[in-house]
Amino acid sequence: MSDDNKDQKTEDASSKRVSDAEKKGNFANSKEITSSFVLLGAVSIFMFSGRELTQKMMYSWRDILGRAGSTNFTTEEMYALFKWVLDHIFMILAPILLTIMVAGIIANLFQTQGFHFSVTPLQPKFNKLNPLKGFGRIFSKNSVAELFKSLFKISVISIVAYYSIQGHWEEIPPMMGLNSSQIMTFMGDVAMEIMFKVFLTLLILAALDFAFQKFTYMENLKMTKQEVKDERKEMDGNPQIKQRIRTAQMNMARQRMMSAVPQADVVVTNPTHISIAIKYDPEGAAAPIVVAKGQDEMAARIREVARLHDIPMVEDKPLARTLYKTVDIGQTIPASLYKAIAEILAYVYRLKNKTLA
Repeated sequence: MSDDNKDQKTEDASSKRVSDAEKKGNFANSKEITSSFVLLGAVSIFMFSGRELTQKMMYSWRDILGRAGSTNFTTEEMYALFKWVLDHIFMILAPILLTIMVAGIIANLFQTQGFHFSVTPLQPKFNKLNPLKGFGRIFSKNSVAELFKSLFKISVISIVAYYSIQGHWEEIPPMMGLNSSQIMTFMGDVAMEIMFKVFLTLLILAALDFAFQKFTYMENLKMTKQEVKDERKEMDGNPQIKQRIRTAQMNMARQRMMSAVPQADVVVTNPTHISIAIKYDPEGAAAPIVVAKGQDEMAARIREVARLHDIPMVEDKPLARTLYKTVDIGQTIPASLYKAIAEILAYVYRLKNKTLA
């Protein structure tokens, strides 16, 4: 992507662009957040279960050494010893590994704001096999920035660890008179202190890095003015397609309307510009209903259908105009027009030798 094109990306990313990027598995992601959560998980498991896990490890080693002295070096006994060792090591390491795994998952869920599944990152990208492009990625601005970030993080963590150990420097010489259990306890306490301080340091660095990654992520998703216009056009739909859909919908509505004309009792006309088909069913509605209406060509089609089905047509210019403007298809006649419509229906029923219900 050229720098000129980047300079044209002046518009903030739309919600649709962000959503499309997330569907492809592209999120603002900070490795420091994951590192902090993993370290927090490790500190937590060692804080609550460190002593118990250490004791299990020491007992296991004691049992291993005890079994090794009495084991015959046959295939069956070596296999049994090896399996026994693996089982005990797994039971010791499983809580630690499980806690770290859960911490890593929570860190990613925190950054992606929920669980998202996408196969796009799993798809092979053969352009990455190009050694020239791979060389370019190694020495890109992002790689150099990540290198300096890693060096800075290592430096800060080293300083924190150094000052943590320095605070216990005077306690080290007297340890010569302590037994192994006391020494291990001291080392464990110091290690926990270092890990906790490193965690706090990483948490601060992670917050800063995540803010930077979020900013970079949104900057990369910025759009040009033309992209914004194209997206709006896409969301609104192609005008030609929308017009075809509207035309099809209007045609279907007209067909439904024309199919209702044969059931009308009367057609009120203008006489040539407007036609209104009215039906009155005392059992189905309290007032007459407009079942079809049209102007000009549509009015002519309504009159043609009415003639084919012997539907009476009554010319009343003011009434036809009023009905066309105020009453939609499927609506009942307003009370203000009851008298005029009743007179027309009475006239029609007399023609058909009916009585007005």
